[in-house]
Amino acid sequence: MDVKCKLYHDNFQNYKRYGIPKAQLVIADIPYNLGVKAYASNPMWYNGGDNHNGESKLAASAFFNGDGDFNLNEYFHFCGKLLKKEPKERGKAPCMIVFCSFEQAMDLVEIGKKHGYQHYIPLVFCKNYSAQVLKANMKIVGATEYGIVMYRDKLPKFNNIGADGKGHMVFNWFEWKRDGKEYPKIHPTQKPIAVLKRLIEIFTDPGDVVIDPCAGSGSTLRAAWEMGRNSYGFEVSKKFYDMSTEKMLNLQNIPQQMQMEV
Repeated sequence: MDVKCKLYHDNFQNYKRYGIPKAQLVIADIPYNLGVKAYASNPMWYNGGDNHNGESKLAASAFFNGDGDFNLNEYFHFCGKLLKKEPKERGKAPCMIVFCSFEQAMDLVEIGKKHGYQHYIPLVFCKNYSAQVLKANMKIVGATEYGIVMYRDKLPKFNNIGADGKGHMVFNWFEWKRDGKEYPKIHPTQKPIAVLKRLIEIFTDPGDVVIDPCAGSGSTLRAAWEMGRNSYGFEVSKKFYDMSTEKMLNLQNIPQQMQMEV
């Protein structure tokens, strides 16, 4: 089966010019609007990761341009157009997944309702490490990530059949394991391929369309491609677009053992 995987150097608002199909799943890691607090208690704030060496060039800087003024209403408006319409039959409905900060979650829920996403399921991702290294001797540090599944009326498509052929419960928390060396590190907020694959597996079938409006590293597109889903993404940063297409999405150079089976 010919599986599409395409990243556009453009804003998702310009989706019409590309004629891409509507998505079964729209999944994105939206900017957390951290602004100049992006690196916070991360050692990268300091030269060599040591606060005795003085501040690095990353101190008081954002992860990327636009992290601080991302318009959530605008995002939901256009994502609603990227997503398939609600079907008549049950078990086929599309959904959105939004990675977010804990502080953003309730704002997203309320904004989502204004745009027709009346229902949601909170997600928690559990790590065995923390980026808040410099606060470790002062307070409990964060070792979780958050997300929200959002849908309109009908419950979204749901795949919970295990290798044993039986249905299994899917909890709203997931283990967060860092990628191995087989995947390039491109973006400071890049999500692990294994996490993305699991989410894509649950809410889509092979051949379905997955769209990432804020593609960053291209990891969502790569995960979808490896799962046999058609994927399309948008990235406004030329830097990340170039790195993603050269490293993450250079599919011809992926080792044979990593090729998908469809």
